Amino acid sequence: MKEKLKIDIVSDVVCPWCTIGYKRLEKAIQELGVQDQVEIEWQPFELNPNMPAEGQNVDEHITKKYGSTPEQQKESKQHMTEAGEELGFTFDYFDDMRMVNTFEAHILLDYAKAFDKQTDLKMTLTKAFFSDRKDVSKRGILKEALETVGLNAEEGLAKLDNEEAQKEVRSKQNYWKSLGVNSVPTIVFNRKSAVTGAQPVDTFKQVLSELITE
Repeated sequence: MKEKLKIDIVSDVVCPWCTIGYKRLEKAIQELGVQDQVEIEWQPFELNPNMPAEGQNVDEHITKKYGSTPEQQKESKQHMTEAGEELGFTFDYFDDMRMVNTFEAHILLDYAKAFDKQTDLKMTLTKAFFSDRKDVSKRGILKEALETVGLNAEEGLAKLDNEEAQKEVRSKQNYWKSLGVNSVPTIVFNRKSAVTGAQPVDTFKQVLSELITE
């Protein structure tokens, strides 16, 4: 039995390019028909670890963090929306959209790993934030997401106040930062090679083909 290709995806729930990158990778895996030859694990990265509980208006946040003008932001949103459409994902940007804290979402993604539900939960949370206008820092929304993917919501939510679970996520974040991961998505193959950003489907196909035939 050949060992599966291990793919670590370092990303955040509220990162649009992480969603686009994953959907392109998923498409490449499907087009190559290698679903049973790869194993995906999601790794935590907070774009905004110091984001307060009330969040921050997305436009204000992007201006403050990256210095983008309203025109640049409009263009960027349009670009992301079109890229999403091509992949069957809806980006619904609206005026009062807020950037939120995602630490608790990452604790739940870590919890979901043992049940092989990480990707399901990740996409449920991403869709909640980008397509359904939901605040993924709110425990009610997190509970909904757990239930949607068939996980035990009570057990999952209990992890949020568990110091060990919090420490585990922080330690994973520090591990990837210590390896120099400072932008997401970073997609790591067999912990040896990596690509960053939402690469085209063909690039992913090429990388996968090379690594799987090795």
